[in-house]
Amino acid sequence: MQLQQLAYFVAVAEVRHFTQAAELLHVAQPSLSKQIRALEADLGASLFSRARGNITLTPAGEALLPLAQRILADVDTARHEVQELAGLRRGRVRLGATPSLCAGLLGDVLRRFHDAYPGIRILVEEGGSRDLVRALTRGELDLALVILPLHGDPPLETAPILRERLVVASPAEPEARPAPHPSGGRMPPRPAQVPRRPHLRISDLRNRPMVMFRSGYDLREATINACRAEGFEPRFAVEGGEMDAVLRFVEAGLGIAVVPSMVLAGRPGLHGTPLVLSDDETRDHRRGQPSPGLLRTIALAHRKDVDLTHAARAFQSTLETFLVEAALSGSLPAGVETLLDG
Repeated sequence: MQLQQLAYFVAVAEVRHFTQAAELLHVAQPSLSKQIRALEADLGASLFSRARGNITLTPAGEALLPLAQRILADVDTARHEVQELAGLRRGRVRLGATPSLCAGLLGDVLRRFHDAYPGIRILVEEGGSRDLVRALTRGELDLALVILPLHGDPPLETAPILRERLVVASPAEPEARPAPHPSGGRMPPRPAQVPRRPHLRISDLRNRPMVMFRSGYDLREATINACRAEGFEPRFAVEGGEMDAVLRFVEAGLGIAVVPSMVLAGRPGLHGTPLVLSDDETRDHRRGQPSPGLLRTIALAHRKDVDLTHAARAFQSTLETFLVEAALSGSLPAGVETLLDG
């Protein structure tokens, strides 16, 4: 079994077409097919089913695919690590992050890291926490900022670093909206307004149109489960969007959404109302005690079975130092607190 054969196998498995895979790899299609047949002979099993021009994975192919993807990713990581140990002033960090962090804190952290290590390439993958966990497990990422608790039992090491408050995002009051309607007239009344109270309960979301994230976002599952725990199904006006699209749809008045508080910074067209789980929490707040509200914990994760590269460790150190300093200076976004010791 050769690495080249695994690379050819993964390419065909991902595009489900021999000719297209050959074009992507810049090799002749007969050469690719020959290597696939050699791999199948070595393993003693067919990897692809070729029926009526359709390419599908056999059970053996399905079993091999995640292993081959991980092997190739680990080889690539090893190559970069050896380059660093050889004294080259370059490297790479493959970082996964949720959209709320990409839109919030991450830009400042990346700027500090780039200033300190200008030769290190930073590859950022933005996605829902579950998608990032899968990518990290497959070896496609070095580090990922994910939401705890993790689902299932992925082979990951996690270190909690942040806790953020969830809020109900709704269109701002008309007088607070900065821009006129594109037609030149005033913005029409917004049907997705929520009561302007210090807090909202989960039950206040009943029968209100909601803008919902696509599958793969923990926020989607958290919102749906919280509504079901209160005895109702959420009503979706629009679903399937990424973070930026969800916020724009809310701003347009299509519905409300449960989002992290930090994503509303710099969006005057949106209003955020903290979300609490029960009347008891709201009453505690009125008595002068801070309401814990609905919170989520963000952790920095990496695979247990792979040591971090020097570049990834440097990024981890930069991130942790930035968060501690931001907490001490009071510059963390509203609704966000660090879980790191100062």
